[in-house]
Amino acid sequence: MTDGVIVNKTDDLLEITLDCPDRGNGMTDDQIVFLGDTIEREHDKVRLIVLRANGDDFCTGRAHVGPRPTTQPEALQLRQMHDIVFRVYGAVRHSKAPVISVVKGRAFGFGCALASVCDITIADENARFAITEFSNNIMPTMVMSSLVDRIPLKALMYLVWTAKEIDARHALSIGAVSEVVAAGEADATANALVARLMKAPRPAVFAVKEYAHGASAIDIGKAVAFARSLHAMVNTSSEMRLPKKE
Repeated sequence: MTDGVIVNKTDDLLEITLDCPDRGNGMTDDQIVFLGDTIEREHDKVRLIVLRANGDDFCTGRAHVGPRPTTQPEALQLRQMHDIVFRVYGAVRHSKAPVISVVKGRAFGFGCALASVCDITIADENARFAITEFSNNIMPTMVMSSLVDRIPLKALMYLVWTAKEIDARHALSIGAVSEVVAAGEADATANALVARLMKAPRPAVFAVKEYAHGASAIDIGKAVAFARSLHAMVNTSSEMRLPKKE
């Protein structure tokens, strides 16, 4: 456990809540490491992972706590410092369990990337998204790496170069968000989705994610073959024949 990140695991559900509302849930490096550790440790032990935040904002980016370095790190050191962020994006992508994010308020920089890289993103209509790095003279390829397979390239480059803040409807239109709901309904909408998926057979829940991510990287012929294999294997499993839960 680490301060500022609350983890609650019950049965097949892992809920992670960012809890530094006084700074817009900006995440320190220690918190980012803890988040990556948690997802990597639990992703194949649960059916679902839900990422939320306390307070008015989802996450306003990386938080710098303590004195800043007085000298520029060497390239290798800088790469190692930033690998903790790439690791979190990878942990979400490679998680066997689907990852759902619930976004209210601002999701900027790292927060924008974290929300958007999740398999499903439920956004409050008042949520705001921005890739702010370029306006701070930071090369934003870290954030771009989390979005390059999520939103069209023209939209991605525009958001990067302009550092423009967009609303939830705009984010939905470019694929960064799955659904936009009325103010105050994001948690209830996410909870209803969680309840639905918790009743679904685990192999089917996992197979949807495996196929969606795997098929996008191969040609159509191999994608169809991949679908045939998963369809036959999963649909004939004993868990798929269990009675539906009420």
